[in-house]
Amino acid sequence: MPTYEYKCTACGFSFERWQSISEPPLEECPQCGGATKRLVSGGSGFLLKNLGGGEQRNSSTCSLEQTGRTCCGRQEKCGEPSCGDKR
Repeated sequence: MPTYEYKCTACGFSFERWQSISEPPLEECPQCGGATKRLVSGGSGFLLKNLGGGEQRNSSTCSLEQTGRTCCGRQEKCGEPSCGDKR
């Protein structure tokens, strides 16, 4: 079920509700009873998750080889792993 965002035109209270697509928009504010307006929202977006089958980075190589720059600012290989690999 999608989540819809609402805002009360009387008191300004903003809230969200899970509703089926076929349900009509809410008309009454749960806080003051005033009229509400359903807002246009950006949605949840699209996410891709790595499930383990992708390319693996070699953490023992310099980040220059992987990204074209070093994390330490040197112009040559430094022998350090990528900045993202440091812990």
